[in-house]
Amino acid sequence: MTDGVHQPSSRRLWPLWTVLVVVVLLLGCGLPALLVVGVVRESGDQATVRRAGASATDDPATAVARGLSDRITAQLQRQSTALLGGDQDAYLAIADPAAHTDLRRRFGALRALKVTVWRAEPSGLPAPIVGRPGEWRLLVRFQYCFVAPDCRPSPVLIGTRWRENGDQPRLVALEESKSAETGTRPWEISDLVVAVGERTIVATTPALRGKLPGLLAQAEAAARVADGYAVAGSPPDRYRIFYAGRTEWQRWYGGGRPQWTGGYAVTVGGGHHEVVLSADGLPSSGTDDLLRHELTHAASLPERGYPGKTTWWLVEGLAEFAGAGGQPVERYEGLAEVRKLVRSSWDGRLEGITPTDDAAAERVGGSYGVGYLAVRHLVDRFGPDQLLAFFKAVVHERKALDVAAEQVFDEPWSTLHDECVAYVRAVAA
Repeated sequence: MTDGVHQPSSRRLWPLWTVLVVVVLLLGCGLPALLVVGVVRESGDQATVRRAGASATDDPATAVARGLSDRITAQLQRQSTALLGGDQDAYLAIADPAAHTDLRRRFGALRALKVTVWRAEPSGLPAPIVGRPGEWRLLVRFQYCFVAPDCRPSPVLIGTRWRENGDQPRLVALEESKSAETGTRPWEISDLVVAVGERTIVATTPALRGKLPGLLAQAEAAARVADGYAVAGSPPDRYRIFYAGRTEWQRWYGGGRPQWTGGYAVTVGGGHHEVVLSADGLPSSGTDDLLRHELTHAASLPERGYPGKTTWWLVEGLAEFAGAGGQPVERYEGLAEVRKLVRSSWDGRLEGITPTDDAAAERVGGSYGVGYLAVRHLVDRFGPDQLLAFFKAVVHERKALDVAAEQVFDEPWSTLHDECVAYVRAVAA
């Protein structure tokens, strides 16, 4: 729980027990404010730097650190310009040779992802590394865009280590970002191959390169559906999708998902949600549904997350509705799980339908199905536009369900809730 925003993991049972998990997280911009002593800015495809001048009241140690920060900032400027210009030699030139292998991987992955904006903003002052004379650590806030040159950049805070070297400090290492909110991005730790479409960008590892053409086609089709669920402003400039092999599934964005998880979406800032699919156990027959579901989250959710468990049914129900692709309700994949849930442990309250992290697969599938059927009823009765207005009021504007229902549907939520539950029970009968 952070700043009053619940951060649940959500799951959905897919055919052959392939399950979706949506991770709704707070942004890295929730980090504590730190003194910015140098700021790299973009101007066209070039990086420029703005520095904060030294204070007359600095003590000697602070003055030394501030001077070093200015020199590091200049090095970061050179590296940013090299990345955007595709100059690998210049990108590596600021670093010790021992760091080149990692940097080449990052450079290659970012270039494959069509990086169009790369900003490096030092946060705070560099601190000396104990036991390593002449070496310093500095947190740097990197901001990036892929494909679209005018996107709102996504931020990531990364520790960097430097060695004093006169006017041009040498980069010793880039650490992995390991924030509790998002974990490590794929481009930090993996070689990537990428396919870019009109609405999506799909990345995977070289070993899974052969999957890219099919995944891109499926993602493009899903994006056309998801675009219709952008409830606050325009859809994402590009939907970002990462297809993970077994090793990558355990490392990208922190890993640690339940065994039955098949995919998730994580909020990374700048209005973007980056989607990860598991290559293991995901049948081709379920990929289209999962992509529609996930990309609908990316289109519909606010970047700061959603209010919490009491609205889980609405968030997941909308994504399930999109994932179902307009098929008749009797063909919905999870009806058998809904029946088992309704006939056993469900208390008939939508706000309590959220599955726990250790829930059995059937319970997870039933929970998703209840959310789908509740949303399906509201769409059937009021139409998709009013449903999206209700979603916006509850999830984006954080209005209470009863307030939103009166405002959008002109009916009390208690009545509508009972109607939704009656519809679920009728379909599951």
